[in-house]
Amino acid sequence: MDIFMTYILPFIIFAAIGAAAGALLVVGSKFLAVKIDERVTQITEALPNANCGACGYAGCADYAKAVVDDGAPNNKCKPGGSEAVKKIAEIMGQEALEAEKEVAFVRCNGCEAAVEDRYTFLGTPSCKAVERYYNGKKNCRTGCDGYGDCAAVCDQDAISIINGVAVINPSKCVACGKCVKACPNNLIVIHPASQKVEVRCSSKDPGKVARQICQNSCIACKICEKKCPNGAVTVNDNHATIDYSKCDGCGACAAACPRKCIIPIAQCE
Repeated sequence: MDIFMTYILPFIIFAAIGAAAGALLVVGSKFLAVKIDERVTQITEALPNANCGACGYAGCADYAKAVVDDGAPNNKCKPGGSEAVKKIAEIMGQEALEAEKEVAFVRCNGCEAAVEDRYTFLGTPSCKAVERYYNGKKNCRTGCDGYGDCAAVCDQDAISIINGVAVINPSKCVACGKCVKACPNNLIVIHPASQKVEVRCSSKDPGKVARQICQNSCIACKICEKKCPNGAVTVNDNHATIDYSKCDGCGACAAACPRKCIIPIAQCE
């Protein structure tokens, strides 16, 4: 009797409590379960699952839910491109929206031959690390550091460090935007692949200073602005910018730039 009361009965009681709790959990899961639209799962599986956030949502699952629940456009997945748009449209019974290909571009051409280092950096070979020391090691404080933080996060192997500057291969780029977030100097932008010319410099130093710092820098001479027949190029804050709503890709600005910091996009391929 003592053995029963001391060992067996407590075991029976605990087993009964456990069984009852398990039963309650099963019943509760049935009654309290949140029903998920199967289309959310289907769309999530149709996406590349890069979870890059380029669509404006936290991840692929959140974007899929937004498409089903909130009517989000079916062409927001940049890495998935037109293939993802077609799959989403088919699942939702919608017309597939146009998906314009976008690519990343590095607005810097401060290569090793064009800009000198101010000191030798012996720390961790990282752009973010070198930026902690006097805004980088190069004379140009706003240029590419060349340690490849952007290349390290690129899943498509689309970024190479060439002569100390990051260069993106548009044929491999899926515009996920991870490199944009990785660059501490905000040199990388995402733009439509249809753009014909781009400014390969981010310096806003006065022309005299920029000329001394980097041989490839924009010097705000405004020749590009004067040569553009469509008024698409303007120089503000010592820096040339292009209004692509006006640009027809004629290339007049690129041909006129004495520093060759405005270039045809095709040169980057």
